[in-house]
Amino acid sequence: MTSPLTVAGVEFETGTLTIAVIESEAFGIEFKPHSHPIALRVDDVEAARAELESRGVSFAAETMDSGVCHMAHFRDPDGNALMLHHRYAPRS
Repeated sequence: MTSPLTVAGVEFETGTLTIAVIESEAFGIEFKPHSHPIALRVDDVEAARAELESRGVSFAAETMDSGVCHMAHFRDPDGNALMLHHRYAPRS
């Protein structure tokens, strides 16, 4: 669920966590790309990756299988690290 923040950002509510995506300069903060990926949950990493690649997105490496999830790392146009993520193993 999203909710308005300001003209310069938006908030995403995820249960007990709120993620605010903002235009840094509008809040007096110098923009710096982050290097730790934000994981974007998808039902099928390979299908989502193929869709993004068809739109010109480049991925850092092959899709990884950690033994509990599939992950594919890429960067947005501003250089921020993002990851497609799907956990297939049950949580214990």
